[in-house]
Amino acid sequence: MYDIDTSLLRTFVVLAETRSFTKTAERIGRTQSATSMQIRKLEDLIGAPLFKRDNRNVEVTAAGERLLGNARHIVGLCEALLLRFRETEVEGEVRFGAPEDYTTHYLPDILADFMASHPRIMLNVNCDLTLKLIEGFEAGDYDMVVIKQEPGKIYPHAEPLWRERLVWVGSTGTFEGVRHFETIRRDFQQIHQPLPLVLAPAPCVYRRRALETLDAVGMPWKVVYTSPSLAGTTAAVKAGLGITVLPRNMVPDSLTPYEAEQHWPLINDAEICLLSAGSTATPATRTLATFIRENVSFNKKN
Repeated sequence: MYDIDTSLLRTFVVLAETRSFTKTAERIGRTQSATSMQIRKLEDLIGAPLFKRDNRNVEVTAAGERLLGNARHIVGLCEALLLRFRETEVEGEVRFGAPEDYTTHYLPDILADFMASHPRIMLNVNCDLTLKLIEGFEAGDYDMVVIKQEPGKIYPHAEPLWRERLVWVGSTGTFEGVRHFETIRRDFQQIHQPLPLVLAPAPCVYRRRALETLDAVGMPWKVVYTSPSLAGTTAAVKAGLGITVLPRNMVPDSLTPYEAEQHWPLINDAEICLLSAGSTATPATRTLATFIRENVSFNKKN
């Protein structure tokens, strides 16, 4: 039976996030040669290469991808264990940002529980669009943000939390109850009108995804209503002003999802990620990251 040193897993996770031995060495406080030695030792224990390396790039292998989720979980558990015995010492401010729909749907109870269990940590929460949150994080305005990303195009250092299935959504009376995409396309072609859309303002991941998907199938469109909030978007769709794109499990009962069997163009999943300074984040920020990671995982399973 073999034991794996958690420091090896931590180095592996950081390298998978940074894709750079230089940056990894800086973040874990070791030399590049010591960092490389740790990765080689872990690869020997696993029995498979975890990274593909050349002069310019470091890429995670298939074996590395399989290990990454478990490694993050183990490192997170170790950090959580230590933090539980040091909770009286953890204090400070965390500037936290998240998209409005997730602060409405998933995060309120989690953040309330966190504030109740960590009274010495002051939480400063701001809601904004993903691309604005990334800009703010890069400018140093946030310690940690939750962002929406495209699978396979994850922002460097972002930790995937879960995938969100996206669907087209209308009201029960939209298109006079017709739901089949090809029928709707034909009807709009006959009256020479574009498909009416209700979307968040640019820059928005879901907006861009919706427009790119319609362009790919040659469906003319027009944004007729713009709202930065989930409540504003769903109200406009319910009123019959147009259709939108929402995560499947955020579609209210008052609206109708258009599913694949109705031949609507498929919208790829969105990856919901946690973006922070990782191992160099403050203890307060790491405490919040661990709390969100553990509780979001539980809520998504239940």
